[in-house]
Amino acid sequence: MSKTWRPATQLVHEGTLRSQYGETSEAIYLTQGFVYDTSASAEARFKGETDGFIYARYGSPTNDMFEKRMIALEGAEDARATASGMAAVSAAILCQVKAGDHIVAARALFGSCRWVVETLAPKYGVECTLVDGRDLKNWEAAIRPNTKVFFLESPTNPTLEVVDIAGVAKLANQIGAKVVVDNVFATPLFQKPLELGAHIVVYSATKHIDGQGRCLGGVILSDKQWIDENLHDYFRHTGPAMSPFNAWTLLKGIETLPLRVKQQTENAARIADFLADSGKVGKVIYPGRKDHPQADIIARQMKGGSTLVCFELKGGKDAAFALQDALEIVKISNNLGDAKSLITHPATTTHKNLTDEARAELGISGGTLRLSCGIEDTDDLLEDLDQALKAIAG
Repeated sequence: MSKTWRPATQLVHEGTLRSQYGETSEAIYLTQGFVYDTSASAEARFKGETDGFIYARYGSPTNDMFEKRMIALEGAEDARATASGMAAVSAAILCQVKAGDHIVAARALFGSCRWVVETLAPKYGVECTLVDGRDLKNWEAAIRPNTKVFFLESPTNPTLEVVDIAGVAKLANQIGAKVVVDNVFATPLFQKPLELGAHIVVYSATKHIDGQGRCLGGVILSDKQWIDENLHDYFRHTGPAMSPFNAWTLLKGIETLPLRVKQQTENAARIADFLADSGKVGKVIYPGRKDHPQADIIARQMKGGSTLVCFELKGGKDAAFALQDALEIVKISNNLGDAKSLITHPATTTHKNLTDEARAELGISGGTLRLSCGIEDTDDLLEDLDQALKAIAG
């Protein structure tokens, strides 16, 4: 396959395998195992002397197509598809640390991501320090002699903070640590963490890559050496593999990723401007606006805004609930990246397990809402938000 194709072409054609039947759409190889012509061929495959698949937990033709398509889009050397986004996060972090090691992570993380580094890793003797990731001095101050991994998401969930990926990577390289970036909110179309110096990128493919609310999935991308030396055995023996059916579904979803993200981002930009002008909205955070606190970093490391908007209503939780309940087109859900517009109240859903103090540190209040913009007509969405804002008392 050509490496000079642009993303929209790669996402339709890259990595495609065809059987002897010459199917147009990728085939689903829904099988657990594979057969060998001879005993010697089985032995050679297990020794790694010949190419081929061994067991679906290790890999399958359909999963391989999805991985190759993501490799082309991300500009990585290798990848592993996982059963969910959190399977990708957990594997990417835990496969490379041992008891006595230390992780530095940005405190602004999805709730389950924080649990992995803050609660799970310490159970196995891996220490973790959470920092305000917006300031590189905080990352530097947290470094210890045993620091092995830096972990961050950018933009963050849900407040759309931005971390200087290149700056964090420079610090990591000075001590031989690895930077893991959860790139879900930016999508691979708007941000390339590997080009910025990160070592590992993870996605919840459940979000924009599927983009139609159908299935779970995740993917880990890095250089081949890191995957061979760290992830390969972990992946084979702990079993976080993606189902071939889900891989096929994601292959279909990713074909339209550029089209969907373009419309979602256009919707988000207009909605952010509309909300900023509303008298009932105290604050709007959107990476495409000039008033974003880290607009300078965004200009350096992102090619576009975001499909998500974070905003805070002046009336707190009561106002947030009233707005959500009054919406007609936009649906209440904790998911994001969908073709349908979805709204989330983080304090009572995705980040409810954090303490009040931890939520306050992240800027999550009772009035904070996260809007994941879909592909609906922009004017319809604006009218829906307008009528919902009018339903808020005061």
